[in-house]
Amino acid sequence: MKFVRKLPDIEELLAEYALSDHQKGKREAAIAQIRAILEGKDSRRLLFIGPCSADREDAVIDYISRLSILQDRVKDRFLIVPRVYTSKPRTNGMGYKGILHRPDLGCLQDDLSAGLVAARKIHLHVIQQTGMYCVDEMLYPEFAYYILDLIACLTIGARSVENQEHRLTASGVSVPVGMKNPMSGDLSVMLNGMLAAQMPQGMIYRGWEVRTEGNAHTFAVLRGYLDSSKKACPNYHYENLCQLYDQYKQSNLKNMSVIVDCNHSNSDKHYERQIRIAKEVADLCKEDPALGGFVKGIMVESYIEDGNQLVGKGIYGKSITDPCLGWEKTERLVLELGERWRIVS
Repeated sequence: MKFVRKLPDIEELLAEYALSDHQKGKREAAIAQIRAILEGKDSRRLLFIGPCSADREDAVIDYISRLSILQDRVKDRFLIVPRVYTSKPRTNGMGYKGILHRPDLGCLQDDLSAGLVAARKIHLHVIQQTGMYCVDEMLYPEFAYYILDLIACLTIGARSVENQEHRLTASGVSVPVGMKNPMSGDLSVMLNGMLAAQMPQGMIYRGWEVRTEGNAHTFAVLRGYLDSSKKACPNYHYENLCQLYDQYKQSNLKNMSVIVDCNHSNSDKHYERQIRIAKEVADLCKEDPALGGFVKGIMVESYIEDGNQLVGKGIYGKSITDPCLGWEKTERLVLELGERWRIVS
């Protein structure tokens, strides 16, 4: 193991790229709205929408600027939380790992020092230019501290949800945390992770022995799974949601909530299927009031252009990781979901 360079000082970075007092208040309000939806006190649904990975700042801000206009049109039905995922897990360790690793797409080498700055800057600039507060993925628990004061929510991915450090860090952060089911589809793994996160914990973090208070606003995210033959299996159907509902109740977890991830193994990464899946979930909520109260929203991978591209192709607003739904289809979907969920309500 080679120690390449010392990372930027956290406190200096937080001070250099800081929110104004007004922006801090807006962030707290955004977090409070997410919590209220998870608690069932706000009848709106959460829409976590955005690119698979935040690969370039200009396109991401362009995209979220469009989301901010769309939010005004559906504000009575949805709270839109943009996806700005600055780090990405890779199954075999190869491929683009996000702006945290490669802030300069033209360079093939990792530069995590520059990436920490780039990740913080993109979140800050989104706030400054769009007024929206985002969700990011906690790929590295220690990285969360670099951006926590800028975001409204975190998620823990399918490959990380079994990890002890992720679970304990989730118990100590000040934002809601979504936990995805693991790649195997074993719901007990996700639920145990949520249980650990909702309890006070002791852990080692940033060179300190720390105590956490527990995070009552951890929630489930169903993203499908892979069977023993590596075939993608969806888990958003009625029977899947009922199974999770029953297991959730038995676990005595607080604020029973699930978000359906419309992509990944639920769509088998056929991005256009997200439209059908989102509509099916809305219709299921209409048919079963108990599920309607349990399903707090959906997650959609979306960008400006449909599909994806290889790194280096340079098509503006097109994903360089998983394929995404383009803007026109996304806008149409959100507006239609607003009508469907209006009937549900």
